[in-house]
Amino acid sequence: QMQLVESGGGSVAAGGSLTLSCVASGFRYIFDGYCMAWFRQAPGKQRKWVSSIISSNATYLDSVRGRFTISRDNAKNTLYLHMNSLEPEDTAMYYCAADLGRCPVNDERTYWGHGTQVTVSS
Repeated sequence: QMQLVESGGGSVAAGGSLTLSCVASGFRYIFDGYCMAWFRQAPGKQRKWVSSIISSNATYLDSVRGRFTISRDNAKNTLYLHMNSLEPEDTAMYYCAADLGRCPVNDERTYWGHGTQVTVSS
């Protein structure tokens, strides 16, 4: 059973930066083969996709493109999300997600971490 553990969340002022990490373990196939993603859930709202990466191909939610960068280190089984120019609207619980054969979507087939909180103050 794949396990994902996020870290790096915290509280920052608007305009600040944070880097989230997600370490994967317990997966059946090589880490490189998994599509990895970040989702976020703000209070009272549904969990929402933020960014995905498979091989070196990355995609982003429009509102974070140009501010966030997703990356992965396959040798370390680790996914990252570098977040710059943070805004109060970025405040949410951030979840790491993984899937094989497709990129993660909001369902039970996708593997999920437990999340790391990001709070941006104005």
